[in-house]
Amino acid sequence: MNQQIRYYFNTVQECNMCGSAASAHKILGRRLNQSQGKNPTRKLGITTTVVKCTRCGLIYSNPQPIPFDLQDHYGVAPEEYWKEDYFKIDATYFEGEIGRLKELMDFKAGMKSLDIGAGLGKAMLALEKTGFDAYGFEASQQFYDRAIHKMGIRPDKLKSGAIEEMEYPENSFDFISFGAVLEHLYNPSGSIRTAMKWLKPNGLMHIEVPSSNWLIGKIINLYYRMRLTDYVTNLSPMHEPYHLFEFGLKSFQEHAKLNNYDIAFYEYCVCQTGMPKIFDYLLKPIMQHTNQGMQLCIWLRKK
Repeated sequence: MNQQIRYYFNTVQECNMCGSAASAHKILGRRLNQSQGKNPTRKLGITTTVVKCTRCGLIYSNPQPIPFDLQDHYGVAPEEYWKEDYFKIDATYFEGEIGRLKELMDFKAGMKSLDIGAGLGKAMLALEKTGFDAYGFEASQQFYDRAIHKMGIRPDKLKSGAIEEMEYPENSFDFISFGAVLEHLYNPSGSIRTAMKWLKPNGLMHIEVPSSNWLIGKIINLYYRMRLTDYVTNLSPMHEPYHLFEFGLKSFQEHAKLNNYDIAFYEYCVCQTGMPKIFDYLLKPIMQHTNQGMQLCIWLRKK
């Protein structure tokens, strides 16, 4: 963790997705503000309490650490994360999502899309190539600048700022995507509601988030308990990649009851285990057949 980052801490009173009282939620353990490794008790740092909603499965930290300046988290230059190859677009990038999109909606060229947390604009370019009139916005100024100047995204199509700062006409987009974004936001429920206003009736929203039911996370937590510690591997609110939430399928099912959408499709991604590859042959089939993959990919349809 960058020791210069300053935080204030916000006590959570209710589940962000289903609204159930936080006082009834299950404490899973605590999380360091750095990578924990095999023996987190040997490391010095600040910890946050990690909690799981007993109604919908949402995992979150309570209290939530919030940086005084969001750029302390996301203002790092893309080159510090990835090599030059990252700025190249593979021909199959976003291909699976576009294929699923066409299965779930009657696609017509010229439909409007919005990519929330557009990063370098790769999904925007893939959607544009498919025939969408593609728009997006990005909270990191560093990523925004490179999307414009290195990836060739048009400034009139990409805005700079967080979702709370954005304004779009209601019912103006056919498709909206949150690709690996929602887990970084302090109010995912409010962000979904905001995006739903921008989405046309019967429009689709694609969301990809960390699953609260990930098998490997359970195995690592069991390992920590066997070492007689109360640490857990869930979340990383004060170190990269700064995840604040893990979501269960029921998180969206409960949220859908309170908001104007249905779940059109969902699946769990088992593309990686995070463990030595020798274990993949055993773990991947288990994850596949038990819906315990690392990522939950869910498609919401506005009523």
